[in-house]
Amino acid sequence: MIQDKKLKIGWFSFSCCEDNTVVFTELMNDHWQEWKKLFDFRHVRVLKSNNVLDDLDIAFIEGAIASDEHAARLKEIRVKSKKLVAIGACAVVGMPAAQRNYFNEKQKQEIEFLVARFQALPKVLKVSDVVKTDAEVGGCPMDPAKFLEMVNKLVAEFKK
Repeated sequence: MIQDKKLKIGWFSFSCCEDNTVVFTELMNDHWQEWKKLFDFRHVRVLKSNNVLDDLDIAFIEGAIASDEHAARLKEIRVKSKKLVAIGACAVVGMPAAQRNYFNEKQKQEIEFLVARFQALPKVLKVSDVVKTDAEVGGCPMDPAKFLEMVNKLVAEFKK
């Protein structure tokens, strides 16, 4: 599909502690020379301030979806991405970001003002509850070896 062109990459964070972003940036220390030849980092806020959300080859999504605004943004990213990868436990299974989904009635009442204030959804969602995912790398944080394995697999798919 893509031979000598760089793959256009986006990295997006929603409701989470962003530990996967930390792992990703740590991996950049070891793989920067290789990756700068392979990837056009179009939208990666941790790397640059001028980000563009346009036609992406791969979008990495970290975090759970906690609001209608998150869901709308995720749907926009999905439309503009050939492949979408859920990264980390919050994106893959919703937890631990979705712990309020399991609150008892008293706990729900105690946080009701926060849910209203931040216009949160009644329940926090995993990424695949909102859009189709093409791959997942679970963990909190993600396993760097599994992430690299998945990245290499995707790169190989795009080179076909």
